[in-house]
Amino acid sequence: MPVHTEAASQLPDSPSAHLHAHRDGDALHVHFTEQRSQSVLAWSLILTLGFAVVEVVTGWISNSLALISDAGHMVTDAAALGLALLAQLIAKRPPSARNSFGFGRAEALAAFVNSLVLLALVAWIVVEAIRRFSHPQEVQGAMVFIVAAIGLLINLVLAYILSRGENNMNTRAALVNVIGDLLGSVAALVAGAVIYYTGWMQIDPLLSIFVAGLILKSTLSVLRESYHFLMEGVPEQIDYLQVGADLGQITGVCSVHDLHVWDMSPGQPALIGHVEISNLADWPVILQAIKTMLLDKHGIDHITLQAEVAHDA
Repeated sequence: MPVHTEAASQLPDSPSAHLHAHRDGDALHVHFTEQRSQSVLAWSLILTLGFAVVEVVTGWISNSLALISDAGHMVTDAAALGLALLAQLIAKRPPSARNSFGFGRAEALAAFVNSLVLLALVAWIVVEAIRRFSHPQEVQGAMVFIVAAIGLLINLVLAYILSRGENNMNTRAALVNVIGDLLGSVAALVAGAVIYYTGWMQIDPLLSIFVAGLILKSTLSVLRESYHFLMEGVPEQIDYLQVGADLGQITGVCSVHDLHVWDMSPGQPALIGHVEISNLADWPVILQAIKTMLLDKHGIDHITLQAEVAHDA
């Protein structure tokens, strides 16, 4: 059988290339993301890193926890975006003799690491805010307000850029970080205004804790998604029990066991299992019916099944 033209053209010229090839009847996708653009993450990284330097300096000068928190978050975002960019470059690499599934999981790994770093940042903000409640510190409200206003504009631009990019796990994780920055800028803006006009210093740590809570909520969502993917959990959009039931309803299938469903790379579900049938001669027809059902009803394209004669056949 001929190899699919698209898959064959993308595979490297190596001794193992034919082993990774997809032939007629195989899954249509390949195990790397050749067409994904890195320009969105690259521009986001440049903007974030540039303003992070400004916020770090002015945050310490003004002695504002809200601004320092936002500055720290933007520094973290710069690292997160850098990891995301590196992960996408790695994910473009084709399968090899050592990594037969390709490198698609690099994106989920980067998102997972980013989330852990954000959790550490949230913990620091809360601890520092509690300390400042009992020991209020003088904050330069005017400087905080001006810098936060600039940061808000930059984060709005970043959020727009990322929302227009590809919808994958790593881009969503980066967008979560930027939204957290945006909220941090709003909080710093409010804190600066309140301190400038009223002199109430406690607004600074109070809003810092509020923003930390919002960041925590979003971060836990990304952490859960990336963890589930790395642990090869059943994709959220697929009902594992229903898949098993539907397989059992295929004409000629007696039973199904050792069934596993997971994402090989984000958005590319795969299935393996054992199917007991009465007559092995009927397997080609049964297999075609299974493939059609799994693709049409569950969106599963990458299928590996082993046919076995039923014990009571």
